[in-house]
Amino acid sequence: MKQPYLSPDDLPTHKTRLMSEILLSQLEEVTKKRFYLACDRIVRILLSSCHWYFKVNSGILMLILICHDIETYQHIMTTVPHLAAKLKRFANLAKISISSPVNQGIPWIISINDILPAEDSPSQ
Repeated sequence: MKQPYLSPDDLPTHKTRLMSEILLSQLEEVTKKRFYLACDRIVRILLSSCHWYFKVNSGILMLILICHDIETYQHIMTTVPHLAAKLKRFANLAKISISSPVNQGIPWIISINDILPAEDSPSQ
């Protein structure tokens, strides 16, 4: 499929693109701080045990978690409903990406709208 041609006059200027990137980066950082504060103490400890950040791509907020050990990965996976509930405070469209230390770090990605709340999850 061909992209429609836009004349240079219809494209944003370099300065506009640069400003947009800076504002998006600031939004991601503020979201990270506010999200961390919205979480309870145990989830904060879990977040501190892995590398995590927010990225906005095509208008979709994504929480990216990179777990360095299997124990942290397992604990993070059990908190996914909690993370999704907190994310819903920040965006209507959001995803969670969790990379494990195994399988070459291939991430598990899920939309927050596809996650059952913790109280609705099947008991184990």
